[in-house]
Amino acid sequence: MMLNMVLSFCIARVFVIGATLLVCVSYFGATTDDICVAAFELEREALVNSSWWSNLIDSNSSDHCKLDGVTCNTARSIIEINLPEKKLKGELSQFNFSCFPGLESLSLRFNYLFGSIPSQVGALSKLRYLDFSFNNLTGSIPPELGSLRNLEVLNLKGNNLNGAIPSSLCQLTKLITMALSRNGLHGPIPSAIGDLNNLLILSLDSNKLSGMLHQELGKLKNLVALNVGGNKLMGPIPSTLFRLTNLTYLYLHSNHLNGSIPPEIGNMTGLLKVDMSMNNIEGTIPLELTRLSQLLYLSISSNMLSGQIPITIAGLISLKGLDLSNNKLSGPIPPEIGKCSELRNITLRNNNLSGSIPPEIGLMKLEYLDLSHNKLNGTIPPFLYHRFPLDLSYNDLEGEIPDYFRDSPFKVYGNQGICYFSACSTLHTPTPSKSKSLVLRVLNIILPITACVIFLTLAFIVFLLNKNEIAKLMTGPTKSGDVFSIWNYDGRIAFEDIIKATEDFDIKYCIGTGGYGSVYKAQLPNGKVVALKKLHRAETEETTFFNSFQNEAHVLSKIAHRNIVKLYGFCLHKKCMFLIYKYMKRGSLFCFLRNDYEAVVLDWTMRVNIIKCVANALSYLHHDCMPSIVHRDISSNNILLNSKLEAFVADFGTARLLDSDSSNRTIVAGTYGYIAPELAYTMVVTEKCDVYSFGVVALEVLMGRHPGELLSSLSSPSSDQKIMLIDVLDPRLSPPVDRMVMQDIVLVTTVALACLHSKPKFRPTMQRVCQEFLTSKIALVNPFEEISIWQLRNQINTTS
Repeated sequence: MMLNMVLSFCIARVFVIGATLLVCVSYFGATTDDICVAAFELEREALVNSSWWSNLIDSNSSDHCKLDGVTCNTARSIIEINLPEKKLKGELSQFNFSCFPGLESLSLRFNYLFGSIPSQVGALSKLRYLDFSFNNLTGSIPPELGSLRNLEVLNLKGNNLNGAIPSSLCQLTKLITMALSRNGLHGPIPSAIGDLNNLLILSLDSNKLSGMLHQELGKLKNLVALNVGGNKLMGPIPSTLFRLTNLTYLYLHSNHLNGSIPPEIGNMTGLLKVDMSMNNIEGTIPLELTRLSQLLYLSISSNMLSGQIPITIAGLISLKGLDLSNNKLSGPIPPEIGKCSELRNITLRNNNLSGSIPPEIGLMKLEYLDLSHNKLNGTIPPFLYHRFPLDLSYNDLEGEIPDYFRDSPFKVYGNQGICYFSACSTLHTPTPSKSKSLVLRVLNIILPITACVIFLTLAFIVFLLNKNEIAKLMTGPTKSGDVFSIWNYDGRIAFEDIIKATEDFDIKYCIGTGGYGSVYKAQLPNGKVVALKKLHRAETEETTFFNSFQNEAHVLSKIAHRNIVKLYGFCLHKKCMFLIYKYMKRGSLFCFLRNDYEAVVLDWTMRVNIIKCVANALSYLHHDCMPSIVHRDISSNNILLNSKLEAFVADFGTARLLDSDSSNRTIVAGTYGYIAPELAYTMVVTEKCDVYSFGVVALEVLMGRHPGELLSSLSSPSSDQKIMLIDVLDPRLSPPVDRMVMQDIVLVTTVALACLHSKPKFRPTMQRVCQEFLTSKIALVNPFEEISIWQLRNQINTTS
């Protein structure tokens, strides 16, 4: 109704002005310039009358071409409206598109616009560029957009649009980019999409699209990037897809695709990144795949691939990231993998790989290696003890880990033959003589049988005595013997449901391990998915520990903050102790940043927002909780992302739970590379330790990797004068071009550097950090590419 009124008003004004102009021309000899001035007045007035735009416009300005974000042609008619990241609010329908017939470019991305896309946008026949991305738009995509025959770029990603993709969009034959990702679109991909002959980029990921991938996709001969990941597509990968020899980015992940990987993939020699993970793809890894000598990133994880890793993998000479995890691959890790000299990240977890770890891996410049949950044997090669994250958990490895590798960031849980550090010396026992071996064998047979009989008898007696108590446990929050549980959840959770959902914490449900325990994913009978953190502790029979754990868990369960992972409840038992958290679909920030495809999804604005979310969570724990809570282990591993890539701090208070004397806060916890330097000489953990860890994480988010080298350089005042900010930013993203984004990056970097001060008293509090993010705006005196780390270190008063 409002739109119709505005349209009627605009049309009426045009009619009145038009009639007036005719009179002027007839009787007063008005010039063409006079007519243009009157027509342009309509454009200016339409801008002023937009309530969600009025705060950016000077209503007294007579020159609409000088308004912020407006570009005019030589005839002084508006041809571009460019207002990204201006915090615009309101509905699109409040803006009268009909008054701008000459508009060629319209960009309103990264704002707070809501409502549906008006069909009147389809009347802008000269439009070549349309970008409404990252707003809160709803409704369906209007079919009228198919009338924009001059359109070259259509970007609607990052909204809440639903409905099907209109087939009329397939009439936009000049289209170069179609980006509809991260919405709620459903239904099949239109088969006529193959008619878009000029298309270079097709991005439909993170929707609810179903059906099969059409053979017609093979007609898009100019296509450079195809992303249909995160949908519900099914069926085999069409063979015609591999005719697209110009394709450099192929993302088919997180669907229900089946069949095998066609050998024709070897013809796409220009491929740089391939992600087919999280599907139902079967068969073996085709040898032809290893012909892709330019390939930088390959992920075929979470499928049903079998067979061995081909030795021809040596042909992937440019590969930087390889993820073959969660398949059924068997056999040894081929030594030829060492010829992939550019490899930085290798993930082969959760397969059936056997044999020893090839020494050739030691020649590589790895930054991350995950070989966990396999059947690897032998000893851990010394060359693996580097300062990069390493996970060898749950294999059949054996041997001693030297003391001088105590601080290395590696995990070796679940290897029965591994002896940890100096503890090995206490475990070494003499080899029994031959005369005693027979006695030992007999005892090894008789004693277990006797123990089993005694155990079963006692278990039966305990069952009879506690039958009623167990029944009470299953009906709600109770305290029964040595079991205590609380639940803050929208449905009742029973202990039995947890055990059943994880098959008594079977390893196949394990999604991560850490210093405090292992994390399991469980789907409850009501369909809800939760994360279970099974804690490690040997002294759970202590009464003081029971009471402390119970009190701390009650406190932690009441914490409610939008950027802190919700603790639903816990279970405490002598043999079983776990916490129940809300499940975060996208996993840890650490893994996200180390996945080359996922990392580029996090643009600069999203990364800045993640940093601000973490700051808000820590400020809440430090300053709004009574008593205050020190996290003690802030790292990118303990920051989780939901489906919308919003950040949540996890594992808060776990150290308190496992420390029966948590009031003095003297238990030193943390992850190597994030621990405050003062903990090398003091055992007192304070909020300022969290502040330091936050500074490390903030730089890691901007750099895309752990800032270890930069932190070392900061200790030398002369060296940081030579380090330019633009040189340390994540090279997988294009350098920022928007001035507001540049200012945000400079501000975040400056605050992060302040948090890394060697003296705790000079670090800001997290409350101060949040205030800086809200109120400060650093002016860019120098060009962005000329800003050094030294300048930023000296730009802010770091006194807290």
